[in-house]
Amino acid sequence: MSLIRRLGGQRLLHWLFEASLVIKGLLCSAEAVAGLGLLFTPNPLVARLVFWLTHLEITERPTDSLASWTRRAVEQFPVGTQHFYGWYLLAHGGLKLTMVIMLWARVLWAYPVAMVVLGGFVAYQLSEFAHTGSPFLLILSFFDLAMIVLVGHEYRVMKAGRRPA
Repeated sequence: MSLIRRLGGQRLLHWLFEASLVIKGLLCSAEAVAGLGLLFTPNPLVARLVFWLTHLEITERPTDSLASWTRRAVEQFPVGTQHFYGWYLLAHGGLKLTMVIMLWARVLWAYPVAMVVLGGFVAYQLSEFAHTGSPFLLILSFFDLAMIVLVGHEYRVMKAGRRPA
């Protein structure tokens, strides 16, 4: 019974690993595309898009804090800041997308590298959390930590010469 449970657990961990690669791949692709969008979209057009997206919510509920905050942030969104975020999103998304592709291709050395890269992101996100208190950074860190565990497990399985379930 223990062996059956163990084999089922292995299959589940491998499935979670593959599912996390798909989700991470989609998210980091969107992140890289958003970075390209910020780099190649004129600043006034970004401001108009945000105003268009938020104007109905502010008209219906003038006290809506998220819409108001977004509008104020865009009003103070100079081209230099836009380009910084564009390059940051492109680099961050591109690095993670490269990592996902290498893991999907089962490149053995990519597993420990991915764990180090994800660990760096977790350290950065937690340090930013200490400054901002954003719960979003804690959620990202939790998912990256879970990914580190899954990548580590998959790496041990592959290194032992077993084919993942």
